Amino acid sequence: MIKLNVNGTTQEVDVDPNTPILWVVRENLKMSGTKFGCGIAQCGACTVHLDGKPIRSCSTPVSAAEGKAITTIEGLAAEDGTLTNVQQAWISEQVPQCGYCQSGQIMSATALLRDNPSPSDEQIDAAMKGNICRCGTYPRIRKAIKVAAGAKTASTEEA
Repeated sequence: MIKLNVNGTTQEVDVDPNTPILWVVRENLKMSGTKFGCGIAQCGACTVHLDGKPIRSCSTPVSAAEGKAITTIEGLAAEDGTLTNVQQAWISEQVPQCGYCQSGQIMSATALLRDNPSPSDEQIDAAMKGNICRCGTYPRIRKAIKVAAGAKTASTEEA
Protein backbone atom coordinates (compact mmCIF):
# COMPACT_ATOMS: atom_id res chain seq x y z
CA MET A 1 0.00 0.00 0.00
CA ILE A 2 1.18 3.48 -0.86
CA LYS A 3 -0.02 6.40 1.24
CA LEU A 4 -0.60 9.63 -0.65
CA ASN A 5 -1.75 13.13 0.21
CA VAL A 6 -4.00 14.19 -2.67
CA ASN A 7 -5.71 17.57 -2.48
CA GLY A 8 -5.23 17.61 1.28
CA THR A 9 -6.71 14.16 1.90
CA THR A 10 -4.72 11.08 2.82
CA GLN A 11 -5.38 8.20 0.44
CA GLU A 12 -4.02 4.66 0.41
CA VAL A 13 -3.68 2.86 -2.90
CA ASP A 14 -2.59 -0.67 -3.65
CA VAL A 15 -0.60 -0.18 -6.85
CA ASP A 16 2.83 -0.96 -8.22
CA PRO A 17 5.21 1.81 -7.01
CA ASN A 18 6.20 2.45 -10.64
CA THR A 19 2.63 3.28 -11.69
CA PRO A 20 2.49 6.85 -12.98
CA ILE A 21 0.70 9.32 -10.71
CA LEU A 22 -1.65 10.09 -13.61
CA TRP A 23 -3.14 6.60 -13.63
CA VAL A 24 -3.42 6.43 -9.85
CA VAL A 25 -5.29 9.74 -9.78
CA ARG A 26 -7.57 8.86 -12.70
CA GLU A 27 -8.16 5.14 -12.24
CA ASN A 28 -7.76 4.50 -8.52
CA LEU A 29 -8.94 7.82 -7.09
CA LYS A 30 -11.51 8.52 -9.85
CA MET A 31 -10.46 12.13 -10.45
CA SER A 32 -10.75 12.74 -14.18
CA GLY A 33 -9.61 16.38 -14.38
CA THR A 34 -5.97 15.47 -15.02
CA LYS A 35 -5.72 14.38 -18.65
CA PHE A 36 -3.62 11.86 -20.54
CA GLY A 37 -2.07 13.53 -23.56
CA CYS A 38 1.13 12.06 -24.92
CA GLY A 39 2.36 9.72 -22.21
CA ILE A 40 5.96 10.92 -22.57
CA ALA A 41 5.90 14.17 -20.54
CA GLN A 42 5.95 16.42 -23.61
CA CYS A 43 2.48 17.98 -23.84
CA GLY A 44 1.63 19.04 -20.27
CA ALA A 45 -1.99 17.83 -20.26
CA CYS A 46 -1.18 15.68 -17.22
CA THR A 47 0.34 18.49 -15.13
CA VAL A 48 -0.28 18.32 -11.38
CA HIS A 49 1.60 19.90 -8.48
CA LEU A 50 3.91 17.83 -6.31
CA ASP A 51 4.76 19.83 -3.19
CA GLY A 52 3.68 22.91 -5.13
CA LYS A 53 5.86 22.33 -8.19
CA PRO A 54 4.29 21.49 -11.56
CA ILE A 55 5.22 17.98 -12.73
CA ARG A 56 4.16 15.66 -15.54
CA SER A 57 2.13 12.98 -13.82
CA CYS A 58 2.24 10.64 -16.82
CA SER A 59 5.94 9.98 -16.27
CA THR A 60 6.32 10.42 -12.51
CA PRO A 61 5.98 7.19 -10.52
CA VAL A 62 3.59 7.23 -7.60
CA SER A 63 6.47 6.18 -5.33
CA ALA A 64 7.96 9.67 -5.89
CA ALA A 65 4.88 11.18 -4.24
CA GLU A 66 5.06 9.34 -0.93
CA GLY A 67 5.37 11.88 1.87
CA LYS A 68 4.61 14.76 -0.50
CA ALA A 69 1.45 16.68 -1.40
CA ILE A 70 -0.19 16.11 -4.77
CA THR A 71 -2.58 18.81 -5.98
CA THR A 72 -4.75 18.12 -9.01
CA ILE A 73 -7.03 20.51 -10.87
CA GLU A 74 -9.83 19.34 -8.56
CA GLY A 75 -7.81 20.59 -5.58
CA LEU A 76 -7.35 24.17 -6.78
CA ALA A 77 -10.77 25.62 -5.97
CA ALA A 78 -11.56 26.66 -2.42
CA GLU A 79 -13.66 24.36 -0.25
CA ASP A 80 -16.69 26.55 -0.85
CA GLY A 81 -16.24 26.07 -4.60
CA THR A 82 -14.85 29.55 -5.22
CA LEU A 83 -12.70 29.63 -8.32
CA THR A 84 -9.11 30.82 -8.19
CA ASN A 85 -8.05 34.01 -10.00
CA VAL A 86 -6.51 31.83 -12.73
CA GLN A 87 -9.70 29.82 -13.20
CA GLN A 88 -11.81 32.99 -13.27
CA ALA A 89 -9.45 34.56 -15.83
CA TRP A 90 -9.66 31.43 -18.01
CA ILE A 91 -13.43 31.88 -18.11
CA SER A 92 -13.45 35.66 -18.59
CA GLU A 93 -10.89 35.46 -21.40
CA GLN A 94 -12.64 32.46 -22.98
CA VAL A 95 -9.36 30.55 -23.15
CA PRO A 96 -10.54 27.01 -23.92
CA GLN A 97 -11.46 25.97 -27.40
CA CYS A 98 -11.61 22.17 -27.18
CA GLY A 99 -10.53 22.37 -23.51
CA TYR A 100 -8.55 19.14 -23.34
CA CYS A 101 -5.22 20.71 -22.34
CA GLN A 102 -6.72 23.31 -20.02
CA SER A 103 -6.33 21.56 -16.67
CA GLY A 104 -2.59 21.21 -17.33
CA GLN A 105 -2.40 24.81 -18.56
CA ILE A 106 -4.16 26.07 -15.43
CA MET A 107 -1.89 24.02 -13.15
CA SER A 108 1.23 25.47 -14.81
CA ALA A 109 -0.16 29.02 -14.77
CA THR A 110 -1.10 28.69 -11.09
CA ALA A 111 2.44 27.61 -10.17
CA LEU A 112 3.89 30.45 -12.24
CA LEU A 113 1.79 33.11 -10.51
CA ARG A 114 2.44 31.67 -7.06
CA ASP A 115 6.20 31.98 -7.69
CA ASN A 116 6.09 35.15 -9.80
CA PRO A 117 2.98 37.29 -9.18
CA SER A 118 3.75 39.71 -12.01
CA PRO A 119 5.43 37.83 -14.87
CA SER A 120 6.56 39.37 -18.14
CA ASP A 121 5.47 37.91 -21.46
CA GLU A 122 8.85 36.18 -21.74
CA GLN A 123 8.48 34.65 -18.27
CA ILE A 124 4.97 33.45 -19.11
CA ASP A 125 6.21 31.90 -22.34
CA ALA A 126 9.08 30.17 -20.52
CA ALA A 127 6.83 28.80 -17.77
CA MET A 128 4.17 27.62 -20.19
CA LYS A 129 6.40 26.24 -22.95
CA GLY A 130 5.88 22.65 -21.84
CA ASN A 131 2.11 22.89 -22.24
CA ILE A 132 0.89 22.27 -25.76
CA CYS A 133 -2.47 23.54 -27.02
CA ARG A 134 -3.45 21.94 -30.30
CA CYS A 135 -6.08 24.62 -30.78
CA GLY A 136 -3.47 27.36 -30.57
CA THR A 137 -5.05 29.47 -27.86
CA TYR A 138 -1.66 30.73 -26.68
CA PRO A 139 -2.55 34.46 -26.99
CA ARG A 140 -5.65 33.91 -24.83
CA ILE A 141 -3.63 31.86 -22.33
CA ARG A 142 -1.07 34.65 -21.98
CA LYS A 143 -3.82 37.26 -21.63
CA ALA A 144 -5.62 35.21 -18.97
CA ILE A 145 -2.39 34.86 -16.99
CA LYS A 146 -1.94 38.64 -17.15
CA VAL A 147 -5.56 39.14 -16.03
CA ALA A 148 -5.10 36.68 -13.16
CA ALA A 149 -1.86 38.39 -12.17
CA GLY A 150 -3.66 41.74 -12.11
CA ALA A 151 -6.46 40.31 -10.01
CA LYS A 152 -3.95 38.75 -7.64
CA THR A 153 -2.08 42.03 -7.33
CA ALA A 154 -5.32 43.98 -6.81
CA SER A 155 -6.60 41.55 -4.18
CA THR A 156 -3.23 41.61 -2.40
CA GLU A 157 -3.18 45.41 -2.38
CA GLU A 158 -6.75 45.56 -0.99
CA ALA A 159 -5.94 43.24 1.92
